[in-house]
Amino acid sequence: MKKIWNLFFIMLKIGLFTFGGGYAMIALLENEFVSRRRWMQADEFADMVAIAESTPGPIAINAATYIGYQQNGVPGSAAATIGVCIPSFIIIFLISLFFDAFQQIQWVAAAFKGIQVGVVVLILSAGLKILRQMRKTIYNIACVCLTTAGLVLCSLFAVNFSSIFYILIGAVLGLSIYFVKRLCKAGKTEVKK
Repeated sequence: MKKIWNLFFIMLKIGLFTFGGGYAMIALLENEFVSRRRWMQADEFADMVAIAESTPGPIAINAATYIGYQQNGVPGSAAATIGVCIPSFIIIFLISLFFDAFQQIQWVAAAFKGIQVGVVVLILSAGLKILRQMRKTIYNIACVCLTTAGLVLCSLFAVNFSSIFYILIGAVLGLSIYFVKRLCKAGKTEVKK
């Protein structure tokens, strides 16, 4: 029970201090669960981020649910998910009550512009950390290079290409390589017989 409450309060803290959505939260989750508490390995965390991004729903909620389930089953996933959602719910509810008046305040608008810069830094930091911890295989390096080139080209030529397609293309490539390796292994086994 203590671990469930601990998980709840960790996610509540992360939810309270994360601005900019789930991508900004990745760096905080990595710091808390991989570096500080060592509840997950770096490879496992990178896989969790990929799963949370690939499944329907917000990445922050998917990640919290996954981490909670991994740590304490269904009660842990419920505690982590509720913990990460409560701050956003309360903040959005309060903003909705005073939205028109809130929008007119100059220093609030300036603060949000500053927060946007911080969010970009958090997302970039999380991406670079995962990139450094990634296994350096030919396939992984090729995927990173091709995806980066695709993102840059789509941005330069103003092509609207959904990130979902990058995920699907990566999944198809990964499965293709897996099946090719499996066929090669089966072929070698047949030759030895």
